[in-house]
Formats: sequence, C-alpha cells, structure tokens
Amino acid sequence: MNNTANSRIPSDLILVLLFFMAVSIAALYNMEQFTQASDNYAFKQGVWYAVGTMLVIGVRFFDLHQLYKLSLPAYLFGLVVLAVLLVVAQPINGAKSWFTLPGMTLQPSEFTKITTIMYLSAVIVNHKNKYEKRKFMTDLLLLFKLIGVIALPVALIMQQPDFGTSVVYLVILGAAVIFSGINWKLISLTAVLFGGIAAGLGFVAVQYTEFATENLPIDKYQVDRLETWILGEEQQADESYQVSKSLVAIGSGQLFGKGIGDLEVYIPEAQTDFIFAIIGESFGFVGCSILILVYFYLIYRLMTLGLLVHKVDPFGAYFCFGFLIMLSVHAFQNIGMTIGVMPITGIPLLLISYGGSSVLATMLGMGVVYRVYEEYLRSKERMF
Repeated sequence: MNNTANSRIPSDLILVLLFFMAVSIAALYNMEQFTQASDNYAFKQGVWYAVGTMLVIGVRFFDLHQLYKLSLPAYLFGLVVLAVLLVVAQPINGAKSWFTLPGMTLQPSEFTKITTIMYLSAVIVNHKNKYEKRKFMTDLLLLFKLIGVIALPVALIMQQPDFGTSVVYLVILGAAVIFSGINWKLISLTAVLFGGIAAGLGFVAVQYTEFATENLPIDKYQVDRLETWILGEEQQADESYQVSKSLVAIGSGQLFGKGIGDLEVYIPEAQTDFIFAIIGESFGFVGCSILILVYFYLIYRLMTLGLLVHKVDPFGAYFCFGFLIMLSVHAFQNIGMTIGVMPITGIPLLLISYGGSSVLATMLGMGVVYRVYEEYLRSKERMF
C-alpha cells in the first residue's frame, strides 16, 4: 500500500515547486543583503510557501467531482469579494486591488484567477454533456457562456483599475475558447474582433491620453508605460528607468552571475515585478536559462497531463490547460518587461516574485493539479 500511495505522488512536479521556492528565497535574500531592506522578504516568502503547502495538502481532501461542484460557489464568492473590495479598500499606488490586513495585504484577483479557471472548466464540461452533437449554434452559445464568465471579474478588476491582471483573464479566455474545441471560424472571428478593439483602445490611450484617462478605466501612469514600450526610453525617460536598470542588472550578471552578496544595481521594488533582474545579476545567463527551462518543463507537464486525463476527467484536463496558460502568460509578460520587449504591467513572476496572494493562489492551483494527477493514476489502477 505504501508503494502504491507513493507512486501517486508527482515527484517531478514537487521538485519543480521546490526549485522555484529555492530560487525565489535566494533571490530575495540576495536583494535584502544589497539594499539592507528591513522587511525581511525572504523569511516572509518562506512563510507564504509554508502556508501554500498546507493549501496543497488541503486540496487532497477534495476529489475532482467535489471541486467540480464547488466551482460555481467559488466563482460567485470571488465576484462578491471583488465587488466588496471596490467599496472598502483603500487605494495603494492609485489602485483598489488589495485588502489591507494587520501586517499584510491580500489581492483577491489572484485567487479569482483560480476559481475562474475552475468554473470555466465546469462550464465547458456542462455544455459538452448537454450538447453531445456539435453545431455552429451550440458552439456560438458556448462562446457566449465563456465570454460571460470572464466578463464579470474583468469588469470588476478594471474598476480597481488593474489593466495587467485583466489582460491575464482575457488570455485565459482565449485559451478556454481554443481548448473547448469551438469552431475555428468562430475563433478567428472572435480573435479579429477582440484584436481590433484592443488596437483601437491602445490607439486612443496613446493619441488621446486625456480623453482615455477620463472616460476609460485606465490611469495616466498606465498610458505612460504603454508609450514607453512603443516610443522608447528617450520619449518616456521617467517610465523607462526601471527597464533600463533591469537591463543593466541582467547584463552585468554575464554568464554565471555575481553570486550572493555582490549585487551592484539598484532597482526599485525589485522583489515583485523585477525579480528576474535580480536573478539575472545574481546567477547570470546560465541561472536565467535554467529557470526558464524549468518553467517550460512545468508547462509541458501540465499540457501532457491535461491530454492524458481528458477522456478520464475533462474537468481536470481543462483546469490543467487553463492553469498552464496562466503560468505562461505571467512568465512571458514578466520576463518580457524586464528585458524591454513587453510593456510594464505589474504582473508578477509566479512562484518567484514576492507576494503572499500570488504565492498562495498559485500553490492552490498546483494543489488541484496534483489532485488531477493522483486521480488519473487511480483510474489507471482500476483499469488494470
């Protein structure tokens, strides 16, 4: 029995998680030694990881059928929390994105990513069970359902305003549409429509900034970040400061980095959005490459797990697909903005950046993934 139980543990995914923990704490510790920060980020991050581990263990008490049934209540609860946040939260850096609690802040939108992915998965499964024969109209109905599920949290998050997090939700929507098997003509039409709207809003924001900030849920600093990305650092020197420093830090790390205790480049608030720059300076090109490869491995394992479990439990499969897209867009956007190829959006590097909300939410998602893996192996044991 012990051997059977141990065989259900996804040891490679656990090792991946431990690797991310080690890299995050090492980078935060190195940053503290350089800046003499008094907040003790490395220790606090370790605490968040410990709490997150308890969440992972807690998810094991729920099977996928129970999680499936809980997806709608969890989704609705998340919407209620986001709505309450707009009423009671105090603005931090111009946004009502956090509950301020004694000794900590909590960002609900990080958790609602997980509950939204769960509910999207349930909606797809429900629809496919109800309409076994696919038609254009049934695909159109599913498309409207998925858009509706995403539209509610995005509308609330844009009121904070938090443009970067809203983009993550929209990318998750795109992935859900593709993985759900909707007709490609509908997908293409939707992509053109949303792409045109996004391009139009971007043009209005840059060319008519005053109108955009007064009439759209976007702040002036967000427009400045977009202009920095489009126009370059000469036109928006103030907004390009962090990117310039990030590039200097990553480049100064050269091949193997400077190690622990020898950082030289100061980047404001590097523990959150620009943690990759600290890793680049500390561990060099080799360290950054290893980190990116481990991310790719995690994404690959989530994809293969989703494909394996799809016929056994489609709810678990769709969750894996949605979760891997969430990880991918965070990694691509965060690393991209630190090297100047993507605009600054304030999106953390999941499992690496400092922050209790992002760590706990991502660990919660990993807990569901572990549960999917465990139930898949149990189904194989029953077959044989």
